[in-house]
Amino acid sequence: MKLAKIHGNVFTLWFGWAPVIILNGFQAVKDGMTMHPEDVSGRLVSPFFRAMAKGKGIMLATGHTWKQQRRFALRTLRSLGLGKRGLEHRVQEEAHYLVEFFASMKEKPLDPSFPLFHSVSNVICAVVFGHRFSSEDETFHELIKATECIFKFGGSFVHHLYEIFPWLIRHLPGPHKKALSSYDVLSSFARREIRRHKERGIPDEPQDFIDFYLAHIEKSSDEARSTYDDDNMVNSINDLFLGGSETSSTTLNWGLLYMVANPDIQEKVQKELDAVLGPSQLICYEDRRRLPYTNAVVHEVQRFSNIISVGMPRVCVRNTTLLGFPLKKGSIVFPNIASSLYDPEQWETPRQFNPGHFLDKDGDFVSQEAFLPFSVGHRVCLGEHLARTELFIFFASLLRAFTFQLPEGVTKINTEPILGGTLQPHPYRVCAIPR
Repeated sequence: MKLAKIHGNVFTLWFGWAPVIILNGFQAVKDGMTMHPEDVSGRLVSPFFRAMAKGKGIMLATGHTWKQQRRFALRTLRSLGLGKRGLEHRVQEEAHYLVEFFASMKEKPLDPSFPLFHSVSNVICAVVFGHRFSSEDETFHELIKATECIFKFGGSFVHHLYEIFPWLIRHLPGPHKKALSSYDVLSSFARREIRRHKERGIPDEPQDFIDFYLAHIEKSSDEARSTYDDDNMVNSINDLFLGGSETSSTTLNWGLLYMVANPDIQEKVQKELDAVLGPSQLICYEDRRRLPYTNAVVHEVQRFSNIISVGMPRVCVRNTTLLGFPLKKGSIVFPNIASSLYDPEQWETPRQFNPGHFLDKDGDFVSQEAFLPFSVGHRVCLGEHLARTELFIFFASLLRAFTFQLPEGVTKINTEPILGGTLQPHPYRVCAIPR
């Protein structure tokens, strides 16, 4: 964003010997990704990501494979209740367990990151595997450790070295080996679950993502260009698990930190929740329409925490024109998502936590075009609706039940992020005081 002040909102940055076109600010990001969305729908499969996912699945795939896998995943998530009451019920159930867990701590200080991750990822586990995990489950703790390791490695110094000198780094010991073996942990778990599903047979009514996928492998076995096989299924499962647990739980983790840092905002949310909802009424996503302030706070948590930071690079799949500049097929384009979320032309106080960004003068909720935490264009996050539902229901459920405060004697709050695959808050402890 500093470079954009000197070079304008579209400029080329050389990463080693690769030129990368940077799009900066809401207008450049939006226009660049939506004028010819198909042209910039490729994914840069860099050396490390190739070593990890081998170009399979959804998130780190490109071209024909990506199109087929993404289309199938979207269709299946809808069949499993995405955007309907079915999936929302899962979210409400996990929110209930989460509130119970915080209550069981009896106001003792705790690090909220594990219970948040546990609850959010259980929603995606139920969708993909057909069951949830108890918080004591050892396999589940292994999956969490593996996920943390992958995201910590993303964006680290060694990660950058690997991308520039893959032929050298891959032969040396270091954290890259641990990150790759962590991905293998997720893959072998997925394979175990697939084996179980195969052993019990595909039911007439598929119950989860694996059932749907196995049925589809059978159905498409005669198609010449079918990419439906076990390897793509494993990588798609990994993508859903990684994408569906880390991002939402990290956002909620920031949300609780911001509430502790802004007790006046926390109180305002609670007053609105008390005025509109009964104390034991199930909170559903539709309630956001009656809770404009709470909805604005959830959106501002997403905007201000900016957990994806810059975003993922795209690749031009054919010769195209981007914002008036001719680009060759294979050109790398980096839409800087942060620059849209912090664009001073779009937000009144971009560098301050301010729910007023999403409210009009009457206190009604207004959506903002520059709010792009799920990216934009053909590679927009496929779990966007699920993430929005989770963030709203979990956040509202927690704030209705508890007031969050710092432990006794703690006065400093660090809201600076830790850099990694996602921007994490520094570990902190909080007390959940029942209301």
